[in-house]
Amino acid sequence: MTAINLNADMGESFGAYTIGADEALLNSVKSANIACGYHAGDPVVMQNTVKNALAKGVSLGAHPGFPDLQGFGRRPMSMALNEVYAMTVYQIGALMGVAQSQGGRVSHVKPHGALNNMACEDADLADVLCKAVKDIDKDLIFLAPALSELSKAGKRAGLRVAEEIFADRAYTQTGSLVSRKVDGAVIHDAQTCLNRVLEMVDKGALISIDGTILETPIHSICVHGDTPQACETAAFILNGLKENGLNVLPLDSMSV
Repeated sequence: MTAINLNADMGESFGAYTIGADEALLNSVKSANIACGYHAGDPVVMQNTVKNALAKGVSLGAHPGFPDLQGFGRRPMSMALNEVYAMTVYQIGALMGVAQSQGGRVSHVKPHGALNNMACEDADLADVLCKAVKDIDKDLIFLAPALSELSKAGKRAGLRVAEEIFADRAYTQTGSLVSRKVDGAVIHDAQTCLNRVLEMVDKGALISIDGTILETPIHSICVHGDTPQACETAAFILNGLKENGLNVLPLDSMSV
């Protein structure tokens, strides 16, 4: 039986502001990418998210991003590489402390938003992120977009790399995400998301918006947790994966 992971970003509420329906989403996903207080989240939210994830058997991942609370970490920032290294170590370490206090452990890391997008194209930035991860714990799984510079950097660093696809985003001919400004870049229909995912997993490839086949290992599927239909889509995809004979597991239970 083919193993696959289903992950989502969460823990992105802070203060009086609630973003996403994390508790409901935890019923479907198997791994949580938890904000570490820079682009979103706060210490109490981190603690509660870890506690709830552990109660559902969901594996824990750090989701470090740029220090841009107002922009939700989705705006590019120009930072020196040593600053990127330090802020990444800081954020991962913070979640590790929270996880340990709740009797859990962080098993993977996935960069967030603009940091992730920039590193997918910038090999130097990708290498610095991977060095930060490796220097903290060489056994951490690095969750990275398939075929990206981040994925390549993780392999160069000797990390365990889990190649990720997005259920609700279209791809270009080179394997990057189609800009959200383009029609069809974001897929809202759950059945369409499931059909795309099943086809890509079956073929072992990304399939671009024009039908181009880009072969790659696929270990994990991301569903965005901050959309109105996130919980319904995640549950629909989970059921569809199981009905098609796939074994949906937490990342720390997979061989990557």
